[in-house]
Amino acid sequence: MPRCFWCNDDPLYITYHDQEWGVPQRDAGHLFEMLLLEGFQAGLSWITVLKKRERYRQVLFGFDAQRLAQLSDEEIEGLMQDPGIIRNRLKLRAARKNAQAWLRLPDPVSFLWSFVGGMPKVNHFPGRSHVPAVTPEAEAMSKALKKAGFTFVGPTICYAFMQATGMVMDHTQDCSRYLDLCGT
Repeated sequence: MPRCFWCNDDPLYITYHDQEWGVPQRDAGHLFEMLLLEGFQAGLSWITVLKKRERYRQVLFGFDAQRLAQLSDEEIEGLMQDPGIIRNRLKLRAARKNAQAWLRLPDPVSFLWSFVGGMPKVNHFPGRSHVPAVTPEAEAMSKALKKAGFTFVGPTICYAFMQATGMVMDHTQDCSRYLDLCGT
C-alpha cells in the first residue's frame, strides 16, 4: 500500500500513518496530548516520540491537563530520571506551562480549529516537494498560542500538529490514505 513519503517500515509508524495521522480530531484530551507530543518532538524525529508515547501517557497522568498544571519541580526532576521519555527539562516544564495555558482557554477545541475555519483544510499535494513546513494558518496559531502563554509551539510545530490532528489533510496524492480521506 503506498504511503506518505515520511512513513517508514516501522509497524508503529505504519499504524499511526494509516489510522491516526490526518484524521480530524475534536476530542480536547487528544488535541492536548498531540500538542504536547509535537512540542516534545522539537529537534527530534516523530518516530522517537511515537515510540515513547505510551510511557508519556503513564508518567504524565494520561495527559490530564488539570494534573499536569500542578506538576511540581520535584516531579519534573523525577521525570528527568526516566529513560522511557525524552529527558529534556525545558520540554517537561513546557508541558506544565502548556497545561496551565490550556486550562485558561474557554474552549480549546474551537480555538484550535478556528485557524482552519472550523473545518479540515484539504490539500491536494502531488508529492513530497509540495508539502510546506509552515503555512500562514500555522503561523497564526503559533502566535496566538504564545500570546495565550504556551511554549514549544512554533509555526513548524503548529503545522505538524495541524497535520497530525486532521485540521489539514496533507496525505499526498500518491498515498492510499489520500483517497480514503478525500474521496476524490
